[in-house]
Amino acid sequence: MSVFLPDLILKDVTYINEKLLKEHNIKGLILDVDNTLAKHGSQELANHISDWLDEMKKLDVKLMIVSNNNKQRVEPFAKKLGLDFVSMALKPMTYGFGKAQKIFNFENNEIAVVGDQIYTDIMGGNLKGMFTILVTPFSLESHFFFKLKRKLENIHINKYKKRNGVK
Repeated sequence: MSVFLPDLILKDVTYINEKLLKEHNIKGLILDVDNTLAKHGSQELANHISDWLDEMKKLDVKLMIVSNNNKQRVEPFAKKLGLDFVSMALKPMTYGFGKAQKIFNFENNEIAVVGDQIYTDIMGGNLKGMFTILVTPFSLESHFFFKLKRKLENIHINKYKKRNGVK
């Protein structure tokens, strides 16, 4: 399988539920921040995602933020949610994912990586042998580099859809 193809594509993190976790034997979730848990650069979590985080904690799912952003961006956000974090994770390299795996003390195949970008979150999680979940970003960034990256990501999203019979 291609390192660019997620195992699953969902509208947002709230579609991750107890049934899905059990079906894939997932005990821990590595979460991206920008456009996954909050709008790009925001410290505010959407209410429906707050409720979902509470539900994951009740299910005793281990949660950790792994972000390429700096500590000044990630730490206040993670503290507000009561989550451990890895900043400057160097995704798609597996450094941050490996650090999270050691803290979780789970096998790689018991961990899912959840994020909005194929070339960081999905590629890195696949390289580490973790289950990968691509979520739709809250909003699209306006910078040229992001626009180009999103356009290229559509190639892989279309391959996923074709492979899984999604229209």
